[in-house]
Amino acid sequence: MIDNAVFMEQLNKYYAVWQEYNYVYEEWAKAHGLSVNSLLVLCAVHDGGNGCTQKKISQRWLIPKQTVNMVFKDFERRGLVKLSPLSADKRNKVIRFTKAGEEYADAIISELRKAELFAVEEIGIERMKQLNENMALFVKLFGKAGGGSDEADA
Repeated sequence: MIDNAVFMEQLNKYYAVWQEYNYVYEEWAKAHGLSVNSLLVLCAVHDGGNGCTQKKISQRWLIPKQTVNMVFKDFERRGLVKLSPLSADKRNKVIRFTKAGEEYADAIISELRKAELFAVEEIGIERMKQLNENMALFVKLFGKAGGGSDEADA
């Protein structure tokens, strides 16, 4: 039987890597004149198509709705996005890039994807698949133990 200290050592290493992962993205965003929240919102609109709302972004990326709103106000001020009320629910707004916003997002996100794909290629597809499978299993088991919803099973 493995001692709990060994499990805790590995769990602490997991925490450290998770923090480094977040730090790397924060630094990448900062180097490109963005906050990490602005980068996530930019990616969400870019990848989200025409049904992208502040509420959906807030829920998916776990960013407070007020923060998402502040990011959009900045993007709107810079002429990158247009917010239009949903016909079914005037409180929610659909976000669309302007032409300038689309060009800006394409440039930023293509650089981000290039860096991410470099890392994936260096890791190798098999190790990347294992990483994804192991993370999915951790999430599933953590949820099973009471650490979250059962959405991980879906």
